[in-house]
Amino acid sequence: MREIFLATLPALILLVFALIVLVVDIVATRVIRAGRPPRPVAVPVYTPWLPFVAVAGLALALLAAIFAMPVEETDLFGGMMAADSFSRFFTIVVCLTVGLVALSAVDYFKAHRNAGEFYALLLLAALAIVLVASSTNLVMIFLSLEFLTLTTAVLVCYLYDNAKSTEAAIKFFLFSIISAAALLYGLSFLFGLTGRLDLTGIAAALGKLPEDSLRWGGSAALIFILAGVGFKIAAVPFHQWAPDAYEGAPTPVTAFMSVASKAAGFAILARLMLTVFDATSINWTAALAVLSLLTMTLGNLVAIVQKDMKRLFAYSSIANMGYVLIGLAAIGPGREGLAAVMLYIFGYLFTNLGAFAIIMVMERSTGTTAIAEYAGLGRRSPALAIGLVVFMLSLIGFPSTAGFIGKFFVFAAAIDNQYLWLALAGVINSVISVYYYFNVVRLMFFMPQGDATKAVVETNLLRLVWAASVAMVFVIGLFPQPFIELVRTSSKLLTGA
Repeated sequence: MREIFLATLPALILLVFALIVLVVDIVATRVIRAGRPPRPVAVPVYTPWLPFVAVAGLALALLAAIFAMPVEETDLFGGMMAADSFSRFFTIVVCLTVGLVALSAVDYFKAHRNAGEFYALLLLAALAIVLVASSTNLVMIFLSLEFLTLTTAVLVCYLYDNAKSTEAAIKFFLFSIISAAALLYGLSFLFGLTGRLDLTGIAAALGKLPEDSLRWGGSAALIFILAGVGFKIAAVPFHQWAPDAYEGAPTPVTAFMSVASKAAGFAILARLMLTVFDATSINWTAALAVLSLLTMTLGNLVAIVQKDMKRLFAYSSIANMGYVLIGLAAIGPGREGLAAVMLYIFGYLFTNLGAFAIIMVMERSTGTTAIAEYAGLGRRSPALAIGLVVFMLSLIGFPSTAGFIGKFFVFAAAIDNQYLWLALAGVINSVISVYYYFNVVRLMFFMPQGDATKAVVETNLLRLVWAASVAMVFVIGLFPQPFIELVRTSSKLLTGA
């Protein structure tokens, strides 16, 4: 009983604090409104300390994941879930991600709409990702992914009086329905072939099937599962929702989707590929290699023509998911590809969230996310401009940054596993990305300022988020060994049935 409690402690903390945030918000709103004169229109009540309650819950969940969760695999609830070093790693990632997003959102929703349900939804989305990373049963996989989809859809539409936000939520929800149907159909193939719901049982049963049944049924399952999970990670050709959803969603939600939901997709994709399909003769690595090539190439090429910063980072995010797919395609017998994927995701966390913190500063200052507004930023706010350059260098893969370490290990895994052409494609795409990232750098340092009356308004919390992210980008880039050991330990148990 004690082991089960410790294994589920981070998820329990996230659930309890989500409920606390909701209850406290309701009580505080009623108390504050009771002391005000009646108004014809209800005015949203701002509770300044409520976001920090959510951050405290995330900090406790992070500590529980580091010190309480077991490293060795522990089956939970009759094999529905597994608590192991792999799920612990993604719990750490999601707590760090959502914590930084929650801090970034404090000042954003002061100007827009600040209510307890936003932070409660963030905590519930974090809980959903923890469940996704721990799921080892087909039913649990589907339910936890849909839990994440529903909470994310509400977050995308959080500014419900904004036409772009509403449009983004509708597109996101419609695409999510299609992807859910594809995923469920693929999972049903696995159940139909084996009569089992647990992943290890499915893997054992697939190994005993006749070659014809395995080739046709298993390949159909793989195609539909890749389509369903491809939506979550915005892999080509399942990426169409991402640019509009990124542009229309509140910017803190865009930052969340760019990291946390992608991490959830890769967590479940890794479990399915390495536990189920690794026990078959199906060449799933070739499918992932093709998907990787299409994803990073389209993402980088379309990013070149973007005029909006959030859309640029939408396509940049698509391209980066292509790089991550290289690692999954090049898993190999030693599982170094999986460790490379996890290291890339960990570095990408700080790189992308730091960049989005600066985008929020600029949006708050100019009222828009147009790239043209970054002209002259190097003179208006040198620190902010240098911070954005650091994040872009990391995304390119410049030495001494977290992005370089991630790409180095991903490309090395591809070369070690005879995917030299895929590693070369990754390097070429990294060179292409220099063009659109350094176009922003050119605007910041070499173009005249457009409107001198628009001062850069930077808040303490946003400065804290991007400055801490800059520090972590260099810490991971200059002292990578502890993080390499972390991801290697976290990937050891995921070795198939």
